[in-house]
Amino acid sequence: MTNFHELSNFIWQIADLLRGPYRPPQYERVMLPMTVLRRFDCVLAPTKDAVLAEDKRRKGGKVVDEGLDKLLNAKAGQRFHNHSPLTFERLKGDPDNIEKHLVSYIKGFSANVRTIFDFFEFETEIEKLREANLLYLVVSKFCDVDLHPSAVPNEQMGLIFANLIRRFNELANETAGDHFTPREVIRLMVNILFINDDELLATPGTVRKLLDPACGTGGMLAEAQNYLREHHPEAKLYVYGQDYNKRAFATAASDMLMKQVDHNGGGDNVRFGDTFTDDQFAGETYDYFLTNPPFGVDWKKQQKEINREHEKLGFGGRFGAGLPRVNDGSLLFLQHMWDKREPVRPAEQKHGSRLAIVFSGSPLFTGGAGSGESDIRKWIIENDWLEAILTLPEQMFYNTGIGTYVWIVTNRKEKRRKGKIQLLDARDVWTAGGSEDNKRSLGDKRRHLTASQIAEIVKLYGRQTDGERSKVFDNADFGYTRVTVERPLRLRYRMTVEDKARFLDACPHLLDDVRAIDKALGREPRRDWNAAWERIQDLLHARKSRWKATEQKLFRSVFTQKDLEAEPVRLPSPSGRGARGEGCEPDADLRDFENVPLKDDLDAYFEREVRPHVPDAWMDRSKDKVGYEINFNRHFYKYTPPRPLEEIDAELKKAEDEILRLLREVTSS
Repeated sequence: MTNFHELSNFIWQIADLLRGPYRPPQYERVMLPMTVLRRFDCVLAPTKDAVLAEDKRRKGGKVVDEGLDKLLNAKAGQRFHNHSPLTFERLKGDPDNIEKHLVSYIKGFSANVRTIFDFFEFETEIEKLREANLLYLVVSKFCDVDLHPSAVPNEQMGLIFANLIRRFNELANETAGDHFTPREVIRLMVNILFINDDELLATPGTVRKLLDPACGTGGMLAEAQNYLREHHPEAKLYVYGQDYNKRAFATAASDMLMKQVDHNGGGDNVRFGDTFTDDQFAGETYDYFLTNPPFGVDWKKQQKEINREHEKLGFGGRFGAGLPRVNDGSLLFLQHMWDKREPVRPAEQKHGSRLAIVFSGSPLFTGGAGSGESDIRKWIIENDWLEAILTLPEQMFYNTGIGTYVWIVTNRKEKRRKGKIQLLDARDVWTAGGSEDNKRSLGDKRRHLTASQIAEIVKLYGRQTDGERSKVFDNADFGYTRVTVERPLRLRYRMTVEDKARFLDACPHLLDDVRAIDKALGREPRRDWNAAWERIQDLLHARKSRWKATEQKLFRSVFTQKDLEAEPVRLPSPSGRGARGEGCEPDADLRDFENVPLKDDLDAYFEREVRPHVPDAWMDRSKDKVGYEINFNRHFYKYTPPRPLEEIDAELKKAEDEILRLLREVTSS
């Protein structure tokens, strides 16, 4: 059996041949598809003659392409085949035409493999290699790599491919975060995802399904399987993924085919498409979900279709809880996955679902009560699905240094966790360097987690106790009622020559009425609009004048001004507002809002926090909105006392002395 590390390093050395025509971050464009080709070539070698014979016998028959694919796959003993007479060794026989032969060889594969290479856009790279006179050399070098299953079993092949993916993605760290999550982060998530399922997974014949709807190169799918292989080899975990990045999809699909991990025999457990508008797994349910969706990616292109699903289907579709703002679709991924959750029905062997997702800080608190983000948080928390949130150290990802958070969502909480949410602060648990294998920084990734640190975090998670890094809250602790606080409108009435002219410009037909009002009420200011308007109405009634509602509204706007010393303006009829404000018209300019914790009594809060400052205020309870936010920093805030002034003064004095010394050196020279 070939040594895993030696083989990985040998393939890695072949990449050095590409230096010049390719920059290191571009090596993966050649090396990943070539590794896949060589693996498939070795896997199919024992049955090559049988496949060619069957293909020759069936040519010109009634079997359609899809049917022929299945027949030839069966002859190959795999979920794919190649009916080209060429092999890697035979490709070396005609150096002058190796480009045409390699393209022909790829086209000899079954449809599922051809699709993968279409997404790799490998024909473009073949042409580029030919122009650089490197194609024959690269193919020859790969002929020296023995990837036959007898030398490299599926499990080891998966590890080799994952190692290559990681190393190439680390080279391309400026974009790696879009489709590559650091493996230690995935391991942490996987450990927490399966933390309480040892008994379930140890049951003989256990079969479970896992979905990653933003799978990138498939790292999360691979790590989830590695965990079960190490801890529960008797259990079967079938993994499924979808991605809209062509190369990432091709890489993940290749990995799955090489490891033979799906159970439906079709080799299509990783699929290409836009998760939001082209759900490749509609109608399916899953036991586990694991994903790291792109941070802060907008969904403007999909907005029309998503809005239609939200409005027409509601909770009958995926996005019933609400829609976040269009510049960040993270919470759409959460809803998309959770729509595919398993119910909890043990008698039917349905044990519910668990979900782990990486977010930036935005989904924790963006959006006030009534917003899409808040409504989604409300939906998750009030259904008691949010089990925990843990924050990771900054500078853990390749293309961003921001803080990241892992949400754990489940519909089968342990009894001790019901009605509770655990917050775990792991920001100060890290080791310097990009990874355990590479202590240098990798782009924005300057920190990593060691195996012992992952174990430390998982242990702290499992304890679910209050402490410096872990705190447990009731669900209601994160909710609040957004109460509308109103104050009465206060108007002062006064008719002036200028205002009179303005009003009559708009309503000249009311000249006689205005003159009568002017004569009856005079030009002195009146701080009781209710009394003034009552006299005006009596006067108009006596004159048998009927003003339209628009004319009455214009009259008030022209001849009144706000005055905090005036009497409150009463409404025509009581509106059921608070006792002191009942029947008063609210002043929109003085309107305010209070976020009252759900555990607080609203009336007591109002009397304690609002009434002493604005005695004439009242709450308009018809406008109440319940919101949820998770202010992580507030719960883990650590006060740092300021440094003594003497210490700061000493530093400033030292800096001043140094500046003067440097100036003297400059002037003396």
